[in-house]
Amino acid sequence: MNGFEKRAERIKEKIMMSTFEMLKTWEPKRIRIADIAKKANVSQVTIYNHFGSKDLLLREVFMDYINKYTAEFEAYITEKHSLKEIVQYSIIRGKESYKMLPAAVIKEIMIEDHEMNQYFETEYKEKVLPLIVRLINEGKERGEISSKVSIPTILFYIDMFFRQSEQLLDYARQYGNMEQFIEEMNILFFYGICGKDE
Repeated sequence: MNGFEKRAERIKEKIMMSTFEMLKTWEPKRIRIADIAKKANVSQVTIYNHFGSKDLLLREVFMDYINKYTAEFEAYITEKHSLKEIVQYSIIRGKESYKMLPAAVIKEIMIEDHEMNQYFETEYKEKVLPLIVRLINEGKERGEISSKVSIPTILFYIDMFFRQSEQLLDYARQYGNMEQFIEEMNILFFYGICGKDE
């Protein structure tokens, strides 16, 4: 990568980071290219040159967020933690992710944007699902997951949660305590599979 390419990449990263910071407190529909340009200290033309449109910029920012989240989860599993440690990690990361991006933002970008929804489903099937199958198999080998529950049944259970993600996000907003809701859902999800409550 030459000097010009490195500078262009730094500018692109700066724009994406500024946009991500704005998503923590702004609704995606309310964000304008002018607002992003001001926060990133670049021209609007620079943003259009790098991303083409606000929608494409938002997609790239969210795709980057999903990719980093998946890579972190894979790295953690690779370190050979126990199922209990992975559950605790998932609870903490789940709470952190919802602190980073409000549920309304996740819903608007991930669910209401058809192309983003397709991307998320593809990432789930090609990256997340193999990680989950690996986690299930390792958990079964260590006796941490009941042998009475088959992998297809566990995957069906996971898919039920995935298909109800919009309703879960809606309920999370109404619950009153987002952190507690996320923790309860993680505990219910994982410990329901394991048959343990501690």
